[in-house]
Formats: sequence, structure tokens, C-alpha cells
Amino acid sequence: MDLRNSYHLYAIITVITWSLPNVFTRLASAYFTAPSLAFLRFLFASVILLVVVLVARIRPPKLHDLPWFILSALVGFTVYMVVFSYGQSMVGSATGSLIIATSPVVTALMALALFKERLAAHQWVATGIEFVGVIVLTVFEGVLTFNSGVFWLLLAVVLISAYNIIQRKLTRNYTGMQASIYSILLGTVFLFVSAPGGFTEIAVAPPEAIGDLLVLAIGPTAIGYVTWSIAMSKGGKTAQVSNYMFVTPFLAALAGFIFAGEVPTWSTLLGGVIILLGVALFTFGGNDGGRFGGKLGGNVRGRPGGKRAKPTRPAHPMR
Repeated sequence: MDLRNSYHLYAIITVITWSLPNVFTRLASAYFTAPSLAFLRFLFASVILLVVVLVARIRPPKLHDLPWFILSALVGFTVYMVVFSYGQSMVGSATGSLIIATSPVVTALMALALFKERLAAHQWVATGIEFVGVIVLTVFEGVLTFNSGVFWLLLAVVLISAYNIIQRKLTRNYTGMQASIYSILLGTVFLFVSAPGGFTEIAVAPPEAIGDLLVLAIGPTAIGYVTWSIAMSKGGKTAQVSNYMFVTPFLAALAGFIFAGEVPTWSTLLGGVIILLGVALFTFGGNDGGRFGGKLGGNVRGRPGGKRAKPTRPAHPMR
């Protein structure tokens, strides 16, 4: 079992880092507006990633692939941030969490339609169990709202699912680091419309607010998006990786307890257990589910359905 060559390790790192924005965005929002926070978060992450690019000499994308990187940046970062923030501001946290939790399902359906990637019956059952866990975790202690914000969040689900699909496509010809880093850098360029407000607000922000901002830049952005693309490059199917997104709401609740002293409720713990059971069934159910380095853990390049193609020489990120 070689975790380093398995998508599981990178997906787990990602969802751990993606559990941080819920609490740290709330803390930082006392000093930054949403557009400024998004810009500064990606600006700091881009500075870090630019250093990685220069030190590791990571090759830029080829000119004919640049439109895909631009689309990845717009869909996964620039437009998504605006749409998600707008929708989340109009609904309660329970409603927002529940809607965003449909992202793995939408990703799986997109992968089925575009790449002909089919899930086994037990994996669809596991997906249903995980969604029930999200319902228990979010709804029992919250109030569902229904207004125009719901439609904005549904659009956000489509956008983040499309980003997963685009990253899957890009990682067939580029490494996960190339696909994610250049998408983030381009996304930051598009977010520069919020630069004036961002620079004004950070000039008067206290050290603790800047610390919260750095956590968001380093954890869920610089680390999280890179490890997510690496997981996409190693996973046999897109939905096998995106399924880990179901764990994020539970980990976000734990992060709230660790960093903000928010005590989890009984529904949070019960929902978390149900989600983890669903993830276990999805990952280890079936005949080959328990093999971290086997069919589920390895990347089959070329043909999306998992069939082996002729060996190809992957693009190397180093000059």
C-alpha cells in the first residue's frame, strides 16, 4: 500500500485544509469585506506559489492549452467566489452547506456524461448515505431558507463541479502542480478588480486578522488546491476523488471547535459518523475497494473510463 502514489492521501490533505475557511473566513470578515478577502487570500497564495514555480522551475502551460487554464481560473476561482459569496449572504449556513454538499453528485454526473466514468452500485449507495449524513449534520440544528440565494448557490455547485472536470482534463497532460498553480495565478489576476479595497483594508487590519488571512492563503488555497489537482491526476475516476468533499462539513465543524471553541452538537457528531461510514463504503466496498495502490489509487492515463491506453510520456513540470 503506497499512499504517496495514491489519490487518497492528497484528497485527505485537501479536505482537511478546506475545512478551515468556514471558521477563519468568519474571523477575518470582521476586518475585510468579502471581495477584498478573496483577493488578498489568492494574492498571498500566488506569491507563495510563484516562489515554488521559480525554485522548482515548473513549466508554464502550452499556448494552445491556455484557454483551458483561463476557463479553470474563471470557473474555479473568480466567478465561483463571487457567486458563492453572493448566494451564501442570502441564505442560512444550514441551507448553504446542504446545497454545496451536492457538488460530489454533480461532479459524478458530469464525469459520467463527459468522460463515461461509471460508478458501481455500492458507490451510488454510499453517496446517498453521505448526503444523508450532511442533512443530519446541517439541518437538525439549522433553519432551511428558500430564496434567490438558493439559485446562486446551485450555480456555485455547477461551477465547482465544472472546475473538477476541467482539472481532470488538464491533469491528463500536465502535472497536478502545473494544473492548479497556473489556474490559481490566472484567477488572482482576474480578482485584481478588488485590489484597491483590499490594499486599503489590510493597511489598517490588526495582526490577528492578517494571521487569519495567511491561514486562508497557505492552507486551503496554496496547499489545498494543489493537493486536490494531484489527487485528480492520480484517481482512477473523477468521482472517486470528489467524493471526499462530503467530509468537509464535518471537518469544518471540528475546526470550529478547535480554533473558535464552537462545541459540536449531537447532530454534528451523528452526521459526521454517517458521512464517514459512507466514505468507507464508497472507498472499500466492492471487490477492489480496499487497495490503496491498485485500481482505485492509481491513475490510468488516456481513457477516462479506466481502460488502459498505450503508455504515454507525461509532461514533466521541470525544465
